[in-house]
Amino acid sequence: MPEKRAARLSPDERRAQLVSIGVDMLADCSLDELSTDDVARRAGISRGLLFHYFASKRDFYRCVVRWECDDFAAATEPDPLLEPVPWLRSFIAGFAAYVTEHRKVYLALVRGAGGSHPAVEDIVESTRATLARRVEEGQRRLGMPDSPRLLVAARAWMAFAEEAVTSWPPDGPDALAELGAFLESSFVSLLGALDRPAALTG
Repeated sequence: MPEKRAARLSPDERRAQLVSIGVDMLADCSLDELSTDDVARRAGISRGLLFHYFASKRDFYRCVVRWECDDFAAATEPDPLLEPVPWLRSFIAGFAAYVTEHRKVYLALVRGAGGSHPAVEDIVESTRATLARRVEEGQRRLGMPDSPRLLVAARAWMAFAEEAVTSWPPDGPDALAELGAFLESSFVSLLGALDRPAALTG
């Protein structure tokens, strides 16, 4: 049977295609198991041609991880013009929806051992720092008291939220709404000290 011939793509389109294939494959394998031979085969090109677009396997890995992390960061970025409560709910909804829809890749990469891989650790940590800053911003937008332990609390809430989203039963028409309410309640409880902020009363 003749081999699949690669469609003619521009260099940017080919790079994007190869990275997208790599991201899809991470749903079923670890970063170390991600085979450039298999990526090239799925794209219908030779392994040698793949390395025409990427300087090395490490460069390819970094591009794959950056693609996924950039998508995650974009999905959790609320409109800055929103009022405090809608801003927080937009952030939480984006976080929950993205992790739910990309659960396998998220577990393998952002939360799993892939996140500490020496080739990509800095990219994953930068993304986590971006998310932590958004948690801190949400806390401040709601008028909660500042604290020298705010960054620790933000990271703690992220760990809680990750576990909640990846473990939440997906069944039922209101599953995502119930998850969002649960995450919002935990946000207020953890980052709001003892008093429920005025922005969320009523």
